[in-house]
Amino acid sequence: MQSIATKTGDDGTTSLLFGRRVAKTDVRIAANGRIDELNVRLGMAKACLPPDETEARVFIEQVQRNLVNLMGEVAVAPEDWERYASSGMPNFDQALLGVLDARVARLESEGFTYKGWATPGGSLPAAALDCARTACRDAELGLLQVRDAALLNPERADLMLHSLNRLSDVLWLEARRAESTDRAPQA
Repeated sequence: MQSIATKTGDDGTTSLLFGRRVAKTDVRIAANGRIDELNVRLGMAKACLPPDETEARVFIEQVQRNLVNLMGEVAVAPEDWERYASSGMPNFDQALLGVLDARVARLESEGFTYKGWATPGGSLPAAALDCARTACRDAELGLLQVRDAALLNPERADLMLHSLNRLSDVLWLEARRAESTDRAPQA
C-alpha cells in the first residue's frame, strides 16, 4: 500500500494531473485549496441539516461530487487539456448550472428571496450554509485568478464560474430557508 506521505512535496512543489510539477503557490493549487475548503464546508452544512432534509443532502452531495471534478479540471496544465478530455476522467457537469438555476427558482417561489443583507447565525444549519457560501465566493475568486492567468480551459471556464456564482446564490437562499422560524431547532 502506498503511503499518503510521499515526501515529494517537501521541496514546496506538488503535481498537477499527468505529473507536471508546480510550486505549491501556483494559482491552480491555491484555487483548488479554496474549492476543497468549499467542499469541506458543504460537508459541514450537510452534517448540520436536520435528518428530514433528505433532498437538501442529496443536492449538496451532487454539488460536492462536481467540485471534485472541477478540481480535476483546474489541476491540468494547458498543454494537457486535450489529454484530459480524452482520458475519460470526469468533467465538471455542465448540467449543474441548470440544477442550480432551478433550485434558485424553486426557493424563491417558496418565498425565500433576497430582501437585503442577512445576519448569519439564525440556526446552526443556516450558519453552516452561510460559511459554505462565503467559501464559495472565495473559491470563485480563486478560479477567476486561474482563468485570468490563462491556465483554465477557456471552453469550460464560463460554465465553472457561472456555476460557482449561482451556487453562492443558492447557498444564501438555503441559509435563509434553514433559519426560518418553522425550521429553527426547538429549544
